[in-house]
Amino acid sequence: MLRVNEIFHSIQGESTRAGCPCVFVRLTGCNLRCVWCDTAYAFHEGREMSVEEIIREVERYRCPLVELTGGEPLLQPEAIPLMGELLRRGQSVLLETGGSLSLEGVPEGVVRIVDVKCPGSGEAQRNHWANLTLLDGRDELKFVLADREDYVWAARQVRDRGLATRCAVLFSPVHARLNPADLARWVLEDGLPVRVQIQLHKILWPGVERGV
Repeated sequence: MLRVNEIFHSIQGESTRAGCPCVFVRLTGCNLRCVWCDTAYAFHEGREMSVEEIIREVERYRCPLVELTGGEPLLQPEAIPLMGELLRRGQSVLLETGGSLSLEGVPEGVVRIVDVKCPGSGEAQRNHWANLTLLDGRDELKFVLADREDYVWAARQVRDRGLATRCAVLFSPVHARLNPADLARWVLEDGLPVRVQIQLHKILWPGVERGV
């Protein structure tokens, strides 16, 4: 059984698949407490569902793209067989993880979107850097930036660790805290090989906090 916060059909707001219709399976629980978190309601709220029950609800939307998110989906061991079963049934599967837990055991074929926590999150010390060795060209690394200091720190990680040669690297400003235009200007000035992204769902549905 898994504890599920919500399952909904929406437009992918982030990652290289931004703009694509997607079914989101948001699992309950998180081991981190980022100061800018916008899904704190997923820390505790949820209902118990079996893998088969989740699959049935996902398939009801007839959408080929599915994302497991949270919270932190890898806190629940049954997330692994759920991803495997989704793949077996022909779904394209994304995993959005906070980057503090090992990716070992995530089924082959799942696209892993891994956060790298910056100092402004309050959780930078929790990054599980060993995950970098498990990533390949299908995967993505995401830095959520609160300010200029976060940007400088993140740019150093990208350069020193050669992250852009491993997979797509996404820089995302904290909504309503860091001006996206400032972030774009910094990236251009530095010639940094990253992708600037904004949270598309917050533009499409401003003020809506759940199910988007």
